Amino acid sequence: MTPYRIAATQPLHDEPSEGLAAQSLKLENCHVFFDFDNTITAFDVLDGIIEQFSVNRDWVAYEEAWKKGKIGSRQCLDGQLRSIRVERAQLHAYLRTVGIDPAFGRLLALLRRHGVEPVIVSDSFSQIIRYILEHNGISGITVHANTLRMHGDCLQPSFPHAGSQCLRCGHCKTETLARAEFAGKRAVYIGDGLSDLCPARRSDLVFAKRGCSLQRHLMETGGHCQPFDDLSDIYNYFKEYTDDTDPHRRLHESTRPATI
Repeated sequence: MTPYRIAATQPLHDEPSEGLAAQSLKLENCHVFFDFDNTITAFDVLDGIIEQFSVNRDWVAYEEAWKKGKIGSRQCLDGQLRSIRVERAQLHAYLRTVGIDPAFGRLLALLRRHGVEPVIVSDSFSQIIRYILEHNGISGITVHANTLRMHGDCLQPSFPHAGSQCLRCGHCKTETLARAEFAGKRAVYIGDGLSDLCPARRSDLVFAKRGCSLQRHLMETGGHCQPFDDLSDIYNYFKEYTDDTDPHRRLHESTRPATI
């Protein structure tokens, strides 16, 4: 499910826009949530799997219906995966070709230095995400996502994090962010696409990938975000405001969550 693309307009280090106040946001007092596809990776891996291993073009109709808002991502993914035929060894070989953003490792190290254990929240599948991360030398990250089982050369999805109130997404990221384990701290959200809209609304600081649907919707609805091109932008942003030699350096944030 590839995100829509738009022209970029706002640089990463803009001062907060008029009407927004800047206040202290200590990284140690934050939970940091990452989307995965097209955020930690450079493209939508799940799209690539569907296009590479589908035995027909039925997935296209589901994609178009999802883009038009006629179906949610759960129905879309359930339908699209029916067309896939792939052996486990083939799937693993494909996943080994997928790299991650080169800055993710040092961003992860910076966060952990400040006592932050980031969380991946994705509308893709945990088995795919973990395989890619481990192949790229990344371990120990909590992943909340849909799940997959293989039956022969077929993929069977399940959606343990589906919303109790809304059927728009296979994984309701909003309900994940609202879990008791994430209470009591500020939420920093990093994403790019349509499944990131709702969690961005309940976050205190939002990084939206430049040119993608999350940034577009926030711009169109008066929400606020920091656009980024790749994770090195976010690393540099955090490093600037979390200089270990100066405990009084501050992150800028909106005094209210972004409005969708």
